[in-house]
Amino acid sequence: MIKEKKTGQLIVISSPSGGGKGSVIAGLLKNDSKGRWLSVSSTSRAIRANDIPGETYNFITKEEFEQKIKEGYFLEYTNYVGNYYGTPKEFIKEKLNAGIDVILEIEIEGASNIKKLIPEALFIFIMPPSIKILIERLKKRNTDSTEKIIERFHTAYTEINEVTKYNYVVVNDDLNEAINKVEAIIKAEKCRVDRIEEVFLDTKEEEIHELLMKDEEFDNRGLGDKIV
Repeated sequence: MIKEKKTGQLIVISSPSGGGKGSVIAGLLKNDSKGRWLSVSSTSRAIRANDIPGETYNFITKEEFEQKIKEGYFLEYTNYVGNYYGTPKEFIKEKLNAGIDVILEIEIEGASNIKKLIPEALFIFIMPPSIKILIERLKKRNTDSTEKIIERFHTAYTEINEVTKYNYVVVNDDLNEAINKVEAIIKAEKCRVDRIEEVFLDTKEEEIHELLMKDEEFDNRGLGDKIV
């Protein structure tokens, strides 16, 4: 029998701005609200109309962010399109040790930083179906100026080329299908051999097999005495 590790899985999910990682993550949390926890990142960017402070991000000023950098508050942080984004250390280790999967919704540079620190984490890239659709999504937000949209587009174009640094890529054309694919990836990862903590004997047949493997002569003499 196989005993899996009790620790949770660190799941890093990234996408270009407008790729839809937030919607995919919302679906994952809805499917398993007890076994998963979304680590809320901190940012210095302005609050948007659809933001919920404390849920989408922890919003702080640039000065506060820089002070927290000095204090070693972040596991990793980056400056993305002129704004700071960072992953707080608080609670992550605690949740993982409790067997809860921790999801990090972070940008490409932040994911790269995490990979250096925790290479065994699961890295998933959410890809937009096309550049045209990506631009349409950015425009529909109606939160950025034309200049900012162009900046985000150029950044996204560069980020898409970083996809090979991830373990998996999922195209977010149909949201439900994308969520299902990510679910399948997470389940498959939990079956990896390196997540096996130990193999233990659970049946008489397994005990007999173990005895045979330890019998140097590997013949039947004395085997009956070993079987009880």
